[in-house]
Amino acid sequence: MSRPEASNSSIISVDALEKTYRGGSILRRGDVHALRGVSLSAERGQVFGLLGPNGAGKTTLIKILLGVIRSTGGRASLFGLPAGSAEARSRVGYLPESLRVDRHHTARSALRYYGKLSRLDSDTISRRSDELLSVVGLEGRDRESVKRFSKGMLQRLGLAQALMHDPDLLILDEPTDGLDPVGRSEVRRVIERLRDAGKTIFLNSHILHEVELVCSHLAIMAGGNVLATGPIAEMGGPSKTDSEAVTIEIEFELAHSDPTATSNADVESGVLASVGAGAGTVEWITDPIDLDSNRSRYRCRVLCSERAAVDAIVDRIRAADGSLIRLVPHRQTLEETFMRLVESPNPVAVA
Repeated sequence: MSRPEASNSSIISVDALEKTYRGGSILRRGDVHALRGVSLSAERGQVFGLLGPNGAGKTTLIKILLGVIRSTGGRASLFGLPAGSAEARSRVGYLPESLRVDRHHTARSALRYYGKLSRLDSDTISRRSDELLSVVGLEGRDRESVKRFSKGMLQRLGLAQALMHDPDLLILDEPTDGLDPVGRSEVRRVIERLRDAGKTIFLNSHILHEVELVCSHLAIMAGGNVLATGPIAEMGGPSKTDSEAVTIEIEFELAHSDPTATSNADVESGVLASVGAGAGTVEWITDPIDLDSNRSRYRCRVLCSERAAVDAIVDRIRAADGSLIRLVPHRQTLEETFMRLVESPNPVAVA
């Protein structure tokens, strides 16, 4: 019998998911709303990153997908099957944040143990162990006690155990947390190999740089909400604070309004008072460049309160006998997008 799939090819589908931990205990006096209507989807072959600060609800979401805890409301499915069902879990490989391997094990004996938990026969376990030890770069170290393994090596062994039963989906919870740069690089290379082999990977992390390096798609979470989701290449974009506001980078030349003006503050209070009236925050990209005794070139980033202010700035530069060198919308980096969303006092979800 063929395995059922979600009709829209979603491997993970989450719709308006809620999770509230009830209070009333000594340790938790009030209710905690860990997830507040979370919706997202991950498609076949994607490396989908779940990014957010500690306490965002990322691990709670993963626990619901794995069936470790139940949701309070909403729906979650894997492969079109209810999240947590035995059939769905049989197709998932999971690497927890801190995998603990009994210290009497070698890498090979640990894989034999996990293979038995997945009800694989001995021949399959032996064959898969050889393949996976090569994939994660532990061949030649397979009969060495895990007591001698670095944390990076243990994480690679964890990836091997998660792949033992050849799952369709790999869920990784903070796979590089606590590793040194060498260990992070090792784990990242393994994830890239799995991506190239066509595995669907769902990766939870609070380390933006790691997510940016390996993920194709992303959801940003904070406070139990999904604030933005989509292809990672589109997470930046022209900087906006609402439907009208826009940030522009502008380079222009002007005569000094005051021959003694030498600082950015002087220019901002003098030249830009006439050039940029109606604009909001001014962020200087470089110091002014003096072209001659009474003319300078300026480069700045201006947050305009409305789009019409962009045209007004251009008009005022020309009216002041200035020369416009360059004017382009500022494209946010992923870090800027993340910080803007997470630090917003009233975050709004973005599709």
